Amino acid sequence: MMSNMSSFNTRSAVMYLLSNMESKKEAEKYLKFFTSVAEQQFAVIKVGGAIISENLEELACCLAYLYHIGLYPIVLHGTGPQVNSRLKKLGIEPNYVDGIRVTDPETMTVVRECFLEQNMKLVTALQKMNVLSRPICTGVFEAEFLDKEKYDLVGRITKINKYPIEASIKAGALPILTSFAETPYGQMLNVNADIAASELAQAFQPLKIIYLNETGGIINGETGEKISVIDLDADYEELMKQSWVKYGTKLKIEQIKELLYNLPRSSSVAIVDVQNLPKELFSESGAGTLIKRGHRVVKISSISDLSSKEDLVSLLEKTGEFASPQQLADQYASQLEQSKIAIYAVEPSDCMAIVNKELEVPKIESFVCSSSGWLNNVSDIIFRSMKSDLPSLQWVVQDFDPHFSWHFENSDGSYSKNGQVLFWYGIGELDVVSATIKDFISSQKLIQSADGNESSEAGSACLAELQNAQPKVKAATKISTSKVAIVGGRGYTGQNIIRLIQNHKYLELKHVGSRMKKGLKVEEYHKSELIYEDLSENDVYNMELNGEIDIWIMAMPNNICKPYVDTIKKVRGNSKIIDLSADYRFSSPDIACYGLPELSDRNEIARAKLIANPGCYATAAQLAIAPLVPYTKGRPSIFGVSGYSGAGTTPSKKNDPDFLNNNLVPYALTDHIHEREISSKLATDVSFSPHVGQWFQGITLTINIPIAPGSLSKDRIMKIYRNFYADEVLVKIIDEIPLVKDIAGKHYVSIGGFQVSQAQDRVVVVATIDNLLKGAATQCLQNINLALGYSEYEGILP
Repeated sequence: MMSNMSSFNTRSAVMYLLSNMESKKEAEKYLKFFTSVAEQQFAVIKVGGAIISENLEELACCLAYLYHIGLYPIVLHGTGPQVNSRLKKLGIEPNYVDGIRVTDPETMTVVRECFLEQNMKLVTALQKMNVLSRPICTGVFEAEFLDKEKYDLVGRITKINKYPIEASIKAGALPILTSFAETPYGQMLNVNADIAASELAQAFQPLKIIYLNETGGIINGETGEKISVIDLDADYEELMKQSWVKYGTKLKIEQIKELLYNLPRSSSVAIVDVQNLPKELFSESGAGTLIKRGHRVVKISSISDLSSKEDLVSLLEKTGEFASPQQLADQYASQLEQSKIAIYAVEPSDCMAIVNKELEVPKIESFVCSSSGWLNNVSDIIFRSMKSDLPSLQWVVQDFDPHFSWHFENSDGSYSKNGQVLFWYGIGELDVVSATIKDFISSQKLIQSADGNESSEAGSACLAELQNAQPKVKAATKISTSKVAIVGGRGYTGQNIIRLIQNHKYLELKHVGSRMKKGLKVEEYHKSELIYEDLSENDVYNMELNGEIDIWIMAMPNNICKPYVDTIKKVRGNSKIIDLSADYRFSSPDIACYGLPELSDRNEIARAKLIANPGCYATAAQLAIAPLVPYTKGRPSIFGVSGYSGAGTTPSKKNDPDFLNNNLVPYALTDHIHEREISSKLATDVSFSPHVGQWFQGITLTINIPIAPGSLSKDRIMKIYRNFYADEVLVKIIDEIPLVKDIAGKHYVSIGGFQVSQAQDRVVVVATIDNLLKGAATQCLQNINLALGYSEYEGILP
C-alpha cells in the first residue's frame, strides 16, 4: 500500500501507472483512444465496498492519475461489507432473498450511514491528492419498488438523471456516486451497486465498464486460474455449460452479457483488482478478466459477393493512399474484381483484408484496420482466420509502419529493401522463399503518392489504418536561418557541435568562445570566416540585448555555465539556451527542460527557453533501462567504460594514452553525478561504476536489471524494447551484443545482447553510445532543432 498520500503529486501518479505498464507508447495509444470520446463516455468504474476499506490509497492514486491526464471516469461504489459489519454489531442478521438484500427501515438506516461514510472517505482521499471530486449520493437514480412485499425498500431503476454527473465533469470534478435511488415521491430505495453501474453504462455508453473487486477477475472454478478474456459471441454458450459457473458468477456473466448487447460493440467490461487497474486500461495484455461481445469474421470469395462495390471503395478511400481518392480507389476495386481473391472482414467494419490467391504464395493486397480495431485486437482475429485458411501468406509494409512489431510477430521471416519490408509465413521451401523475395524486388508497382508524384518504391501491398499514424518526428515549422553562439568551443564536444552546424542547412554560427584559442581561426566551420573569442558575461549580455543570437550553446564544465545562463536570462530576450553541463539537469521543469527527446516530451522541449542536455553515460543508461522500469524488482547495476575523450582536453591520467595503455581505470567509485541523474530521471535508484578505457571515443555499458523470477523471457524483452522504441530513429535495438568499436562516429544508441539469467531473476542489457555525438553534440542538435522548429534530425541524417 502506498503511504503519505498528502505528498502525492502528478509525477507520483505517473510512476504508479508506469510500474504497471509494458510500454510507454502503448499507454499513449490507449490515452489517445480514450480521449477521442466525450469526457463522460470514457468509463464507468464500479468500486466494491471492500476496496475502500482495504485499498483506499491505491484506488485514490489510480483515480488521481486518470484525473491529472484529463480522464473523468464515473465512479460508483458499494458498501456491502460495511453494512454487514455494522448490522452484526447491532445484533441484526443480514437477510438475503435471491441474492438481494432485504432492506427494512432499520437496515436502510445502516445502509444510508455506510454509503455516506464510504463516499466521504473516497472524496477526502482524492482531495488529499489535489483531485477535485464531487460526492453525489442521491439525485441520479429514479426507481420504483422492485417488490415491496418481498424485498421491502429495494428499488428497480426506471430513470437516470445525467445532469449531476455531467455538471460535475463540466466543473472539472470526478463524480463519486452511491447507488441510492428515489421514487418520484422522495422515498429512498436501496439498489445493488452492480445493477446501478450497469444502468449507468447503458445511459452513458462508455468505452469501458470496470468492476473493481478483491479477486481481480473471474476465476475458473476447476483450475483456479483467472480467465483473461471472455468473447461472448464465441465463448458464452460453452462457458455457461461449465459446472463451476453458478450462483453469483452465473448471474454476473448473464448481467454483463445483457449489458454489452445493449451497448456499442466497442464497449467492454473489465473485472480487475485496483492494483492492476492502470494495466487493464492502458495495455493490450490487460490484467483482469476482459469481457467483450467479440467480432464475427465474414469470409467472401469475391468482390461481387459484397453488398456493394461502393462499400469497398469507401473503405479504400479512408486509407489515404490515393491522391484522387474516389477515382483511384474505384479503379483499384475494379482491378480486384478481375482477380481470384478472398476477403476477410469483421462486423462492424473495424478491419478488412483482401488476399490475392492467384499467386503460388497468396498475398495480402490490402489490409485496412481502424484505430479501435487495433486497440481491440480485431487485427488478431482477422489474421487467425486467414492463417486457418491459408497455409502460407505474404504481405508488405513500410518500415515505419506504427504496427511493425505486430507484423513481425505474425511472420516466419522477412526481407527489407527500399524502406519496405516483405513478411511471410508458412513457406518451407528455400526456392519458394527466394522466388517470393525476387518478385518483391522486381514487381513493386506504382502507386500515386500523396503529392501527386509517382513513386516506384511504394510497395505491392496497401496496408494502412483508417486514421493516419502520428508522425514519428515533430514536423518542421521553420525553414529560415537561425543564429548560433557557442560559449566553450575548444573541447571535443564543442568541436563536434561546430561540425554538425557546418552541415546544418539553416544554422549560422556567429560566435565561438574559447579563452585559450582566442584569435585563432575556427577551422571546422566554412560557411563564413570565424575567429575564436574570449566571450565575457558582459559580451554575452550585450549580444542578447541586441537580439544577435537565436540560440546559445553552453559547452563548458559544470558550475561555469551558470553565470552566463543567468546573464542571458536577465535580459528576458527571445533567444533559447542549450546547456551541456549538469548545472540545470536537476532543476524543476519551470526552470529548465531536460532534453532527452526519446524519453522526454518533445513539445515541452520545443517550448522551453532553457534546455538541459543530458550526460553521455546518463543518456545511454536511461535508454537502456527505461523499457524495463515497470518490471524492475531492485536496483539496476551499471558497469560503464568510456573512451578517454570523455575526460576532456585538460591533461590528466584519465586522458593520458600512455597511462591507459593496457589499463582500465575506475573512478568516482560512488555517487557519480550520472548515477544521480539516471536515478532521478527514471525514478529508480541505480548503481553506477564508471571506468576509462584506452580507446578515444565511445562508451559501452553492461547493465544488470533485477526482475521478479520468471516474469520475463528473452523474446518478451525483445518485444518490449522494439515496441518502446518503434518510432525512434536514433535508438537501434539489435539481437547481438553491441560493440564499442562499432559505435564511434554514429549518431545513435545501440542496445542489444539481451540475456536472462538461469534463475530468471536478472536481465542483462548492453548499450553503446558515442559520448561525443548522441552523448553530447548530436543530442544538442536534436534539442536545437526541436527548440527552433526545424525537423528533429536536420543536420544529423543525410
